[in-house]
Parts: sequence; C-alpha cells; structure tokens
Amino acid sequence: QVQLAESGGGLVQAGGSLRLSCAASGGTFSRLTRAWFRQAPGKEREFVAGIGWTSSSTDYADSVKGRFTIRRDNAENAVYLQMNSLKPEDTAVYYCAAGVGAAIVLDPRFYMYWGQGTQVTVSA
Repeated sequence: QVQLAESGGGLVQAGGSLRLSCAASGGTFSRLTRAWFRQAPGKEREFVAGIGWTSSSTDYADSVKGRFTIRRDNAENAVYLQMNSLKPEDTAVYYCAAGVGAAIVLDPRFYMYWGQGTQVTVSA
C-alpha cells in the first residue's frame, strides 16, 4: 500500500526556517514527479513546489521563489522542502504528493498519492 508521510512542520517566527520531509513507502517512487502543496483555512489547495524524477527540473510558486527549495533523494524515496525567510502568509497545512509522469503539474488533480499533511504556522 502506497503511503506518503510528512514531518517537520511546526510553529516558527517570521523570518525563520523549517524543513519539511516526506517519506514514501509501499512502492517505487523514483520515476514519479513529487510536489508540495499547501492549504490555508478557507482557501483552495495550492501548488508550492515540484521536482521531476531526475531532479533536473523544478518549479516553484511565485510566492515562494527564492525562499523555498525542493529536493529529492530517490534512494530514500524521500522529498524535502527547505523553507527560509518564512512569512505569516506561509501558514497552512503542507501536503506532499506524487504523480505519474515526467512533467511538473500545478493542478492537484494530477497527483495520485497524498500525505496527511503537516501544519506550518508562522507568527508575525
């Protein structure tokens, strides 16, 4: 059974950093596109960052470019999101996702597998 599990969320002050991790099990994820999404209360789930299975391609939402970095370790079936210079507007539940195909897709409907989410709260 395929499972994704996020960790690393928490409470941090504005300007601080967090690193989210997503561990995958129950399958081979090396040829799946991996991504992070987030959802704030009352808002739709939005794309944050994505990485192709070769790690040669990445994509970021404009709101996080220059502050967040996505990385994957295929040997560990893991993907990470380093978040620096956090802002209160980054507060949300962060989800990791995996999808079939080489392209990084911003539409969450593309992704077959999802984690349960981890809360990130940034205080002003």
